Amino acid sequence: MQFSSILSSSHPSGYRTLKRIRNTLARSALGLSLLLPTAVLAAEDLNQPLTALKPTLNQAIASVNVVQLLKNNSYEKIDLSENSSDKIYNSYLDSLDRNRSFFLASDIKEFSKYQSNLDDALKGGNLRPAFEIFNRYRERSEERIRYMLKLVDNGIEKLNFKQQETLEIDREKAPWLTDKAEQEDLWRRQLKDSVLAMKLNEKDDAEIKDLLNKRYTNQLRRLHQTRSEDAFQLYLNAYTQLFDPHTQYFSPQRAENFDINMSLSLEGIGAVLQSEDEYTKVISVVPGGPADKAGQLKPGDKIISVAQAKDGKMEDVVGMRLDEVVKLIRGAKGTEVRLEVIPSSTSDGKNRIYSIVRDKVKLEEQSAQKSVIEVGKGSEKKRIGVIEIPAFYIDFKAAQAGDPNYKSTTRDVRKLIAELKKEKIDGLVIDLRNNGGGSLQEANQLTGLFIPKGPTVIVKDSRGRTEAQQDPDPKEVYDGPMAVLINRLSASASEIFAGAMQDYQRALVIGGQSFGKGTVQTIQPLNHGQLKLTVAKFYRVSGQSTQNRGVIPDISFPSLFDPKDIGESSLPNALPYTEIKPVSFNSLKPLSPEVPALQARHKERVADNPDFIYLDKLREYQKQFENRTEVTLNEKARKEEIQRMQDERLAIENYLRKSKGEKPYKTLDELENEQNDRFNQNKKDKDLSDDALLVETSNILSDWIRSKEPMLAKQSDR
Repeated sequence: MQFSSILSSSHPSGYRTLKRIRNTLARSALGLSLLLPTAVLAAEDLNQPLTALKPTLNQAIASVNVVQLLKNNSYEKIDLSENSSDKIYNSYLDSLDRNRSFFLASDIKEFSKYQSNLDDALKGGNLRPAFEIFNRYRERSEERIRYMLKLVDNGIEKLNFKQQETLEIDREKAPWLTDKAEQEDLWRRQLKDSVLAMKLNEKDDAEIKDLLNKRYTNQLRRLHQTRSEDAFQLYLNAYTQLFDPHTQYFSPQRAENFDINMSLSLEGIGAVLQSEDEYTKVISVVPGGPADKAGQLKPGDKIISVAQAKDGKMEDVVGMRLDEVVKLIRGAKGTEVRLEVIPSSTSDGKNRIYSIVRDKVKLEEQSAQKSVIEVGKGSEKKRIGVIEIPAFYIDFKAAQAGDPNYKSTTRDVRKLIAELKKEKIDGLVIDLRNNGGGSLQEANQLTGLFIPKGPTVIVKDSRGRTEAQQDPDPKEVYDGPMAVLINRLSASASEIFAGAMQDYQRALVIGGQSFGKGTVQTIQPLNHGQLKLTVAKFYRVSGQSTQNRGVIPDISFPSLFDPKDIGESSLPNALPYTEIKPVSFNSLKPLSPEVPALQARHKERVADNPDFIYLDKLREYQKQFENRTEVTLNEKARKEEIQRMQDERLAIENYLRKSKGEKPYKTLDELENEQNDRFNQNKKDKDLSDDALLVETSNILSDWIRSKEPMLAKQSDR
């Protein structure tokens, strides 16, 4: 029986629960008005006071439904108690006002009466506390918007950018604002920061005033159009995310969007987005999608405006609801969308505009691809086959229909290996960089191509039961020397494969620490929306979890990804790394004794390698602004700071060019234009020699191959 049916009015226990919820709602003086939809106000109604949002009966039932589902089915067992009530309360405040710019200390004092009893409220379907807090947040938001509009109307030219003033940009742990004066001072500084950023992006006062007027008027309109569903979803997710960051409630509309995204039928740019403060942030770029092909949009970039065509006018999306931003970015195949972004990888204060042609994310464009790279000189030259796997894919519909030519990762890799064998490769690199995962079945079967037989991964469910997935085919398709290349964006199924190769000592694992997602989710429909919940955890055959820690490479490369910002460990309430009893498996000839010698050769080789020195310099450069907690609002000081950062960035790039005998860049614009041209060219005619990490991986693998040759020669002489 589905849990959603338990709470139907035709079921005895459901009737009692429904009656209790109705009584609770009646005592809350919300009555039958709960069933009325929130009105959507027209532009001319923006001067009217906000209408208080109220929960619906369906939402109340759904909240009880979610509590029961998580209690009985979630992998992580959390009983609702005073302790969890405190966590829900703080999580909810954080989701509304993480930067502590809206609520006053007096608001928090008033809300504190709910801090220890939200557990009982959730159990009984009482949503009144959540809506009271949300309605106060809307009031404070309206006050901020109207204050900003007033400042803009008074004239941005009156803002003093000669003052030695700063803005605290990371206020997550700051004290709550004490009064209106302190609050308005913060808002004034936030406006100055916005104006200064636009000035430095070469906008004049008239453009800035027009843009800010539209931005805040649109924010005010959206605030008036806020639905009770927005409050409910935020509140319920403050509860669900106590379990882990992948447990989420989806409102009916969000559930529809989730289903579209999972089917890969969505026409758009192929990027995963989320809201962060007032911005829309890029979380990941889908391999083979339009944004990936364009090569400009990166995880961590913040989208601030969207235009619908090459010559279309940019629409400001700062403060816009995520679903509205997504609607603007989506569009028909073949049409162009332009995004103005604040790049995550630079601190020069300059926004970028990226043009992307919308398309469907096609399965064939996520397919594994092969190439061959030659490393070494003379008699030491080795031919290394490379198979790049962007995702673990399978065409389920074609497979179920009996199509003998259905596409899957394992089937494609099997064919590519056969082709590479004919090309007389000496070793093989499986490149899983940026591979966010996919089908568990494919991770299992791909592992089976490289081991004779045995388990590939252990799955532990919410009841503590474990089951080992087995290699379905005892035949090894490739038994030669092998390396697996990973980075921080290698996740889930990628980690299962890399972990198995490491445990069996079948391949050298090289690169960066992987993402660390080792959990399994399922979707449960509700009477109102749906719940995605974590029901199992992955473990390697050695008993180690991939969760939270990821796969640690045998030989590490420098990484530009900050683990504090990207990876499972950066997410709130991520399930911990744990270990269980290993399963029986036959490890191949140990690789670990050879790793120190390979590591020493690698360090010696990259000590004066311009590409690796460049990566180290770039990482140090990024650290300078990653952990900043405040910015200057003095125009001269900001310009000097930006110029210094631009000069440093250009110097790092020109170091690399000079070390390779290339002409240095004069400006960062020249650098970016050439990089874009080179990226597009490489997409057509990929030059593996430009990929320093892949070249060095091939060198390490070649070292390993050469170390084995004397032993093989002795065996052949016998």
